[in-house]
Amino acid sequence: MIHDAAVANFGTTEKQTELTHTLHAFEFGHNGLRRDCGRPVAAALAVLAACALGAISLGCRRPPPPKPYTAFVLNNQSATLAAVNLADFRVVASLAVAPQPERVLVRPGSRQLYVVSPTGKINVIAYPDPRVTATIEAGKSAKDLAFSPDGQAAYVLDPDDHELVFVDCEAGKVSARLRFQNELSGMALSPDGKTLVIASSGSNHLTFLSAQTRKPLGSTEVGKDPGPMAILPDSSRVFVADTGEAKISAVDMATQNLLAHVEIGIRPTTLLLKPDGGEMYVLGPQATSMVIVDTFHANVEQTLPSGREPAAGVFRRDESLLYIANAGDGTVSALDGQTREVLAATHVGVEPRALALTPDERFLVVADSTASSLAVLHADPATVMKSRSLLITTVGVGSRPIDVVVPDWLGK
Repeated sequence: MIHDAAVANFGTTEKQTELTHTLHAFEFGHNGLRRDCGRPVAAALAVLAACALGAISLGCRRPPPPKPYTAFVLNNQSATLAAVNLADFRVVASLAVAPQPERVLVRPGSRQLYVVSPTGKINVIAYPDPRVTATIEAGKSAKDLAFSPDGQAAYVLDPDDHELVFVDCEAGKVSARLRFQNELSGMALSPDGKTLVIASSGSNHLTFLSAQTRKPLGSTEVGKDPGPMAILPDSSRVFVADTGEAKISAVDMATQNLLAHVEIGIRPTTLLLKPDGGEMYVLGPQATSMVIVDTFHANVEQTLPSGREPAAGVFRRDESLLYIANAGDGTVSALDGQTREVLAATHVGVEPRALALTPDERFLVVADSTASSLAVLHADPATVMKSRSLLITTVGVGSRPIDVVVPDWLGK
């Protein structure tokens, strides 16, 4: 654990130990620190220290510490969901889930996680004290779950049955199914929650549906084997990775018209959209480079070298940094969001496959599928700028971790 120098000088009495735990809960917990007795945060911490040591008596009551963040790591081979406490970097729980799980997602507006298994089962997990509360039977298979913005509904593909499955999250059960003729290979929900986009690798088409009425709005032909998609924040355009060739396709959401085929030089599998939607970084499974696409003009801006086999990435909310997990060389790269310069490259293990920022963006957690571990890295820009290695520690979590999320401790 990282210790504050001031805390280290207080000694080892029972009250001092309690103070240390409280201050560390502040350090690793929710970013909105409380104010005490009307004073600023720094003064409140000083008063808290004095009260705990008995040096002064102001009659103030110690505010309860916020809960520390917890990283939930999905282990594909051991079929478990491990909970890692980010205050002391230890596994505090490990839950059995459906076989071969592939995705874990936070349901908006709740304290629930949904774990998706290709067997067709969706486990509903309550947190922060993790436990399985329900299992939803989606069908023969399950893939690409998405939540409505309010978290009341979920949508999931059942590729084996060629169905789109509608889930009532409050009732915890399937509410409707919609069958398609062709093989289903991807799904995305527009940010406004109004339109579902379904990719079919069998017909190389995108189909657009009303999320509310479940009625088709139109379809358009795109490139070969359409798969992962990214929709702009204003819900105006969708970009699809044509995984069978070296290009992506751009489609107008309102008219369902194809706008462009963008040749990118690599076969795409991951589309990373900047928070403002102005640029998209395209990653490929066998590549040693990434392609930056101008989403407004639908053309390639730049091709940048990367680590081997870049597999996943995440932006800071202010777009100042982009973190990339390079599965082929066991590293995580931190890129400057403006200059696109690599500021740090940290060795984290063997095969990092998924990563997530804590809600306060102070730490980055990285799931390594071959090392069976979770790496914890410094993520704040000041540390990234001055440190050669960002690694804090690694934690063993289970067999073949492939996904990770860090919910807000308030469940928001």
